[in-house]
Amino acid sequence: MDGLCAGDEKEFSYEKNDEKGPARWGELTEEWKTCSSGSMQSPIDLPINQRVQLASSTEGLNRNYSASDAILKNTGHDIELEWEAGAGTIEINGTEYTLKQLHWHSPSEHTINGRRFALEMHMVHESKDGKIAVIAFLYTIGRPDFFLSHLTDHIRKVAGSEGKETMVGTVDPEDFKIQNIMYYYRYMGSLTTPPCHESVVWTVLKKVRTVSIQQVSLLQEAVDGEPGWNARPTQQTNGRPIHLYVSEDNGHH
Repeated sequence: MDGLCAGDEKEFSYEKNDEKGPARWGELTEEWKTCSSGSMQSPIDLPINQRVQLASSTEGLNRNYSASDAILKNTGHDIELEWEAGAGTIEINGTEYTLKQLHWHSPSEHTINGRRFALEMHMVHESKDGKIAVIAFLYTIGRPDFFLSHLTDHIRKVAGSEGKETMVGTVDPEDFKIQNIMYYYRYMGSLTTPPCHESVVWTVLKKVRTVSIQQVSLLQEAVDGEPGWNARPTQQTNGRPIHLYVSEDNGHH
């Protein structure tokens, strides 16, 4: 996935006071300067008192996903599930985006009314001209997540080994059960890892899901063999519009 992750994953860190930590990402290379200078960075805090708007068909999540073969890989800063041939599409504002990969951040990167959650999953989509759309799921500690339960053995196989990959077989994005009627936040932001490119369409689902402590620990420890977090701090909103939509269509067209 060119452009979605940095070439050398250890070129940056999530440690707050580290010389390669989030506050310094924009100084590490010329290509990453947007991480510091950008005015539309992600993640952000999402306000709870947002007025709910009914999503039109263009603002909706018009999904046409399909099951496809996937591999699980340890990128050195997250665990990523990649569909080698893509896994169908979503359409937002007339642009079609192909589902390429998903990965996890712990704790969550986005916050709601200042509250940070245990885990966040990003479904990353890319259009033919390289534009990015991400659907984000938030998780709090509770019952195990069904999807992660199926991946446990695969995650163990790539644990602690940067660059390691394992075949997962067929994975159907519809298994995530993006509900028929759902609330979601929509705003324009950026990648949350260097190079922090902007003009990413963010969709953050308001309904918080559950994940077990063991599942969060497994993901954290799998990345580099020790418990650690891989979440970028929230960024300034800078007056960007944040919309909270309720979708009434069934998502399929």
